[in-house]
Amino acid sequence: MISESTQGPLAGALREWRTRRRVSQLELAVRAGTTQRHVSFIESGRSAPGRSMIIRLAESLEVPIRERNELLLAAGFAPAYPQTRLDDPRLEPIRTALERILQGHLPYPAVVVDRFGDLVSANAAFHKLIAGAAPHLLLAPMSVPRVLLHPQGLAPRIANLDEWAWHIIERLQAESARNPDVRLQDLVSELRALAPPRPRESPDHLGLAVPLRLRAHDLADTRELTLVTTLTHFGTAVDVTIAELRLEAFLPADEGTSALLAELVEP
Repeated sequence: MISESTQGPLAGALREWRTRRRVSQLELAVRAGTTQRHVSFIESGRSAPGRSMIIRLAESLEVPIRERNELLLAAGFAPAYPQTRLDDPRLEPIRTALERILQGHLPYPAVVVDRFGDLVSANAAFHKLIAGAAPHLLLAPMSVPRVLLHPQGLAPRIANLDEWAWHIIERLQAESARNPDVRLQDLVSELRALAPPRPRESPDHLGLAVPLRLRAHDLADTRELTLVTTLTHFGTAVDVTIAELRLEAFLPADEGTSALLAELVEP
């Protein structure tokens, strides 16, 4: 019988990813263009796959490219995917494209965040949106989920905080379950402690995500913004930094919100 210690880290890691994705050995073999017997031998440590096979298996399991590098390292191979600093001159076209998207989204708020929700860049409308948040929450690296749900952030201004907080937490929980990371798990725990009790009934929003209903920063202003969000990422990136970027755009859910946002970003 082959023990966990003799299987090696690659065998256990691959089996863990396959289990997490709920994929059978046969299905994985079909996806990766190999045989179930070969997959079984790899997971038991009886076969040492080559570099290309590891990449094919990882791609078939939709393993994030950062973790694909870890699988390669576990097998004794060099990483296949670079991790370039965002301020590297080689990523200038990416930075330029993202800034154009952010500016083009005005007068609506939009941000670019990393895999943990830390702010990479934002347009003027988003900065206007979070005006009044405690200065310590805005220090780099600024956690966008924390600013939104912290009692010294936007939480007191969110009219449907119980619904929207759990909408954000459940999204982060799903990401953490799909691609486990201790830091992301810690953020989920922190936000759960900040959130009000989960609503007993699921809201009905006609197929849209739970909207963000945000009161004006000026308490004398009784108007309210109603926003929905969209998430965009680079689906074919082969650089770890680029693959982990997320563009989150806030869109008005009604004409009144659209007019208020236009007013908000007026010079």
